[in-house]
Amino acid sequence: MWRAVLRTYHSVPLGLVRLALGVVMFPHGCQKMLGWFGGAGFTATMAGFGHRFGAPLAFLAICAEFFGGLGLILGFLSRIAAFGVLCNMAVAVATSNYRFGFFANWGGKQKGEGIEYHILAIGMALAVIIGGAGSFSIEGLIVRAKSSKAAK
Repeated sequence: MWRAVLRTYHSVPLGLVRLALGVVMFPHGCQKMLGWFGGAGFTATMAGFGHRFGAPLAFLAICAEFFGGLGLILGFLSRIAAFGVLCNMAVAVATSNYRFGFFANWGGKQKGEGIEYHILAIGMALAVIIGGAGSFSIEGLIVRAKSSKAAK
């Protein structure tokens, strides 16, 4: 099973997609987990999300953004991390953002936010789930080390 989870291709574009998704998601996770970047922190986020979704799902959402973002940046357990991000984005679309339209509220002229950001994140997560971590990843190092051991 772990062989399938860690399998990846030496793909620079896939590595860049994974890295970009991680760089975007990790600060969001830091807001929720640590209170950095103007975030509420763990306790307040658990209270807010827990009230709406229940404590177990709130905890998973925080972990998916924080640890998932970190895993994507490092390229370690990337498929699992990307799946967590995909679930977060799907829930965000389904529970709040869809009714506000497609475009993000860059100019502050519409009520709420759109779903374009979420669609991009879901697409990037799907690429990582399907293709693996790509280049510049711990998974790639593990796969290459096992391949060179098997060749000897």
